[in-house]
Amino acid sequence: MTEFTSDDVPRVDGMPRFGLGTWQNADPDACATAVANALEMGYRHVDTAQAYDNEAAVGDGIADADVDRDDVFLATKVFIDNLAHDDVIASTEESLEKLGVDYVDLLYVHWPARTYDPEETLPAFAELKDEGRIERIGVSNFGRRHLERARDVLDEPIFANQVEMHPFLQQRELRAVADEMDVETVAYSPLARGAVFDDPVLGDIAEKHGVSEAQVSLAWLREKGVTAIPKATSEAHIRDNFRSLGLELDAEDVRRIDAIERVDRRVDADFAHWNAR
Repeated sequence: MTEFTSDDVPRVDGMPRFGLGTWQNADPDACATAVANALEMGYRHVDTAQAYDNEAAVGDGIADADVDRDDVFLATKVFIDNLAHDDVIASTEESLEKLGVDYVDLLYVHWPARTYDPEETLPAFAELKDEGRIERIGVSNFGRRHLERARDVLDEPIFANQVEMHPFLQQRELRAVADEMDVETVAYSPLARGAVFDDPVLGDIAEKHGVSEAQVSLAWLREKGVTAIPKATSEAHIRDNFRSLGLELDAEDVRRIDAIERVDRRVDADFAHWNAR
């Protein structure tokens, strides 16, 4: 089977359109090993967050890999308890220290919740960008009204909105809004936390191409112009996901996935805006 390299990963404005997610990978040794293995394999985009409690392990993995720091697109997120202006600054400095880096390529507001206040939170992100501590400003789990308000508050562009997206949560309306605003969509939980392996449509397409259902879901996201960051720990899963770069779905494959009517949100926090009463 053809193996892929970092040169095979498409990019948009410097961001690799495929990366490694690290959510729920808080075991320090396993997380560091997964990050190092992914980078050695050809991944160049690593995603973490303050809430994942693994930034230090991610930093160890980056340091262990034979890849220059400047070749790694590194993203983290400021959690909802740290979104007051001064807390954004202080917690980001702590994140950089844990990661062992001078800057991150992308810093997200993790959720528009709890201490999030556009007029307080977003100017702190802009300050960090001006100081060279972050390269790009991102948001996560934002809906249309949150994106529009952030755009009104910020002079800096919003680079990306990271949301749950997979064949069972296709985010058509939100993707259209992001496209209108020139905001990239980054998909977390792109394998629906394993549910893709049990879907008959994805299974049929996977069998047709001789690949895994995971590769089908990841290739479909790429067809939609979305960046996927599947979480994986084992070398086998990290490699299988990476091989999705070689899968080209045909128009009928895409049509069948687009037509999946099942709706299955896997990340549903009580404080999420869609649960607001």
